[in-house]
Amino acid sequence: MKQVTREWVEKAEADFITARRELRARKLPNYDASCFHAQQCAEKYLKAYLQEIDIPFSKTHDLSVALDLILPIEPLWESFRPQLRALTVYAVEFRYPGESADQELAREAVSFAKFIRLKIRRALKV
Repeated sequence: MKQVTREWVEKAEADFITARRELRARKLPNYDASCFHAQQCAEKYLKAYLQEIDIPFSKTHDLSVALDLILPIEPLWESFRPQLRALTVYAVEFRYPGESADQELAREAVSFAKFIRLKIRRALKV
């Protein structure tokens, strides 16, 4: 694995840990942060994979854009699109006043991130 890919994976793992920690917090859980870090985990894993297979990518946070770049190599990953769309929304929707995530949404976001994380770790042989 390329060094830069490994760095993307490390950053993704840090986000996954943070998302899970906020979801499980007994005192003052930050479900908004859990959703945001779940999205960041998935984004960084997608970018790690793109980096590893030498496909350039932009600085977008729209996970469907990254998925579209991967589909020529991994067409079965189209099945990930619903989870990636949801994570993209969760990352933006709860960062500003007006909307807040609850425990159920945070649990779903972490579950989606866990799924994407496992699939890409398997593809990267991590």
